[in-house]
Amino acid sequence: MTFVVAENCIKCKYTDCVEVCPVDCFHEGPNFLVIDPDECIDCTLCEPECPAEAIFAEDDIPEGQEHFLEINAELAKVWPVISVKIDAPPDADDWNGKTDKLDKLER
Repeated sequence: MTFVVAENCIKCKYTDCVEVCPVDCFHEGPNFLVIDPDECIDCTLCEPECPAEAIFAEDDIPEGQEHFLEINAELAKVWPVISVKIDAPPDADDWNGKTDKLDKLER
Protein backbone atom coordinates (compact mmCIF):
# COMPACT_ATOMS: atom_id res chain seq x y z
CA MET A 1 0.00 0.00 0.00
CA THR A 2 1.07 3.58 -0.57
CA PHE A 3 0.00 7.03 0.47
CA VAL A 4 -1.47 9.49 -1.99
CA VAL A 5 -1.63 13.27 -2.17
CA ALA A 6 -5.17 14.27 -3.15
CA GLU A 7 -7.00 17.33 -4.44
CA ASN A 8 -6.78 19.64 -1.44
CA CYS A 9 -3.01 19.99 -1.93
CA ILE A 10 -3.55 21.77 -5.25
CA LYS A 11 -2.58 25.45 -4.84
CA CYS A 12 -1.93 24.89 -1.12
CA LYS A 13 1.31 22.90 -1.43
CA TYR A 14 2.26 22.97 2.23
CA THR A 15 5.49 21.02 2.61
CA ASP A 16 5.38 20.04 6.27
CA CYS A 17 5.05 16.43 5.13
CA VAL A 18 8.30 16.21 3.19
CA GLU A 19 10.60 16.71 6.19
CA VAL A 20 9.28 13.65 8.01
CA CYS A 21 9.52 11.27 5.06
CA PRO A 22 12.36 8.81 5.71
CA VAL A 23 12.66 7.76 2.05
CA ASP A 24 12.25 11.11 0.22
CA CYS A 25 9.28 9.91 -1.82
CA PHE A 26 7.70 13.37 -2.28
CA HIS A 27 8.03 15.18 -5.60
CA GLU A 28 7.30 18.86 -6.17
CA GLY A 29 5.40 20.44 -9.02
CA PRO A 30 4.45 24.06 -9.61
CA ASN A 31 1.43 24.01 -7.27
CA PHE A 32 1.09 20.43 -5.98
CA LEU A 33 3.08 17.65 -4.32
CA VAL A 34 2.92 13.96 -5.17
CA ILE A 35 4.11 10.76 -3.54
CA ASP A 36 6.03 8.21 -5.58
CA PRO A 37 4.14 4.95 -4.98
CA ASP A 38 7.25 2.91 -5.78
CA GLU A 39 9.26 4.67 -3.06
CA CYS A 40 6.61 5.08 -0.32
CA ILE A 41 7.15 2.60 2.51
CA ASP A 42 3.74 3.20 4.09
CA CYS A 43 5.26 4.56 7.30
CA THR A 44 2.27 6.91 7.93
CA LEU A 45 4.51 9.76 9.15
CA CYS A 46 3.44 12.26 6.48
CA GLU A 47 -0.32 12.01 6.86
CA PRO A 48 -0.69 13.79 10.23
CA GLU A 49 1.81 16.50 9.20
CA CYS A 50 -0.31 17.79 6.30
CA PRO A 51 -2.11 21.03 7.33
CA ALA A 52 -4.47 20.62 4.37
CA GLU A 53 -5.33 17.01 5.30
CA ALA A 54 -4.62 16.07 1.69
CA ILE A 55 -2.66 12.84 2.25
CA PHE A 56 -4.47 9.50 2.39
CA ALA A 57 -3.66 5.82 2.45
CA GLU A 58 -4.56 4.47 -0.98
CA ASP A 59 -7.42 2.45 0.55
CA ASP A 60 -8.83 5.61 2.19
CA ILE A 61 -8.80 8.04 -0.74
CA PRO A 62 -12.03 10.08 -0.62
CA GLU A 63 -14.73 8.98 -3.01
CA GLY A 64 -14.35 10.67 -6.36
CA GLN A 65 -10.61 11.27 -5.90
CA GLU A 66 -9.35 7.79 -6.75
CA HIS A 67 -7.73 9.19 -9.92
CA PHE A 68 -5.14 10.90 -7.73
CA LEU A 69 -3.41 7.55 -7.28
CA GLU A 70 -2.62 7.59 -11.01
CA ILE A 71 -1.79 11.31 -10.97
CA ASN A 72 0.74 10.78 -8.15
CA ALA A 73 2.38 7.85 -9.98
CA GLU A 74 2.55 9.75 -13.28
CA LEU A 75 3.92 13.04 -11.95
CA ALA A 76 6.41 11.43 -9.55
CA LYS A 77 8.25 10.18 -12.63
CA VAL A 78 8.81 13.70 -14.00
CA TRP A 79 8.86 16.07 -11.02
CA PRO A 80 11.96 16.50 -8.81
CA VAL A 81 12.23 15.10 -5.29
CA ILE A 82 11.62 17.52 -2.44
CA SER A 83 12.87 16.68 1.05
CA VAL A 84 13.13 20.07 2.76
CA LYS A 85 10.23 22.22 3.89
CA ILE A 86 9.74 25.41 1.90
CA ASP A 87 7.28 28.25 2.34
CA ALA A 88 3.75 27.60 1.13
CA PRO A 89 2.40 29.88 -1.59
CA PRO A 90 1.19 33.23 -0.16
CA ASP A 91 -2.44 32.37 -0.96
CA ALA A 92 -2.30 28.76 0.28
CA ASP A 93 -4.69 29.37 3.16
CA ASP A 94 -7.22 30.87 0.73
CA TRP A 95 -7.21 27.62 -1.30
CA ASN A 96 -7.24 25.22 1.65
CA GLY A 97 -10.59 23.44 1.77
CA LYS A 98 -11.79 24.55 -1.66
CA THR A 99 -13.13 21.77 -3.88
CA ASP A 100 -13.04 21.06 -7.61
CA LYS A 101 -9.44 22.24 -8.00
CA LEU A 102 -8.24 19.59 -10.46
CA ASP A 103 -8.40 22.08 -13.33
CA LYS A 104 -5.97 24.28 -11.37
CA LEU A 105 -3.28 21.56 -11.25
CA GLU A 106 -0.19 22.78 -13.10
CA ARG A 107 1.82 19.99 -14.66
